[in-house]
Amino acid sequence: MRDLITEHRLNIVLALILLGGPLVAHFADEPFLVTLATRAAILALAGVGLNIALGLGGLVSFGHAAFFGLGGYAVGILASHHQTYVPLMTAPFLINGTNQMLVLWLVAVLVSGLAALLIGALSLRTSGVYFIMITLAFAQMIYYFAISWPAYGGEDGLSIYVRNAFPGINTLRPLDFFLLCYAVLMLVLVAQWRMTGARFGVALQAVRQNEGRVAALGLSPYRIKLAAFVISGMVTGLAGALYADLNRFVSPSMMSWHLSGEIMVFIILGGVARLFGPVVGACLFVLFEHVFGSFTTHWQFFLGAALLAVVLFARGGFIGLVVGRVRHD
Repeated sequence: MRDLITEHRLNIVLALILLGGPLVAHFADEPFLVTLATRAAILALAGVGLNIALGLGGLVSFGHAAFFGLGGYAVGILASHHQTYVPLMTAPFLINGTNQMLVLWLVAVLVSGLAALLIGALSLRTSGVYFIMITLAFAQMIYYFAISWPAYGGEDGLSIYVRNAFPGINTLRPLDFFLLCYAVLMLVLVAQWRMTGARFGVALQAVRQNEGRVAALGLSPYRIKLAAFVISGMVTGLAGALYADLNRFVSPSMMSWHLSGEIMVFIILGGVARLFGPVVGACLFVLFEHVFGSFTTHWQFFLGAALLAVVLFARGGFIGLVVGRVRHD
């Protein structure tokens, strides 16, 4: 109980640091640092999405970049049609493009959630290494489809010339856009915290520990895991939508297996199943990329060394190491 209280306090401190850093950078006239923090918040959101499946449900998905990319492409495609004034569809009914973030987020979440439902419905009939491979295979299929889709840039990607709009906020200002991404991240973290303590979250963790006993209680482990996989995909798709607006660009690289691996690295670095584990991991990733990347193009060497140290000596990740519980529970 003492460790749990300490972790809650650490989470609050981490949330304040993530908020305070960009505010200080803004008043110090360092917009680049604000953008770095925005990137960290968005990648953390993608990590939170995967952590629902991996941390709570024990589903080692190696294809979550597909949902990240689908969320990004949903934004990119609708925004490009809005910019060119060309309807997305004219029959059987008219669909125009839009630059309204609320609409774009809804579409991104629905598209990535539908993809997660289809992929999860098939993938969850397997387990172990077969589940890892089939999720990777689906992601690669979507990746190569995006490459061979010339209507929306193909391998060259698709540009969003002007960042999309959110009511009452000037999204072109780095600090405003950061605060928007930060608010989304915090809302999703609160939702995950509430879900973890709810009956669904308890059932999901029970499925991770022993499917047979859950089935014996009359529950369906398959349906519970599928629901978690869909929620996980929707959160990751929302992160992809924000990432598209951050870079004002989407490309097939958002769906590559490299990104799936990086999202998993966030979680392992910060702590698997820890609420703020992906947040810490994403911040460390961006920090390594920026600090060591300014000295060498092989900055991943240092990231790999840190990951190795965490796996060998702190399997509870950074948060587990700080609160004194170094092993994953």
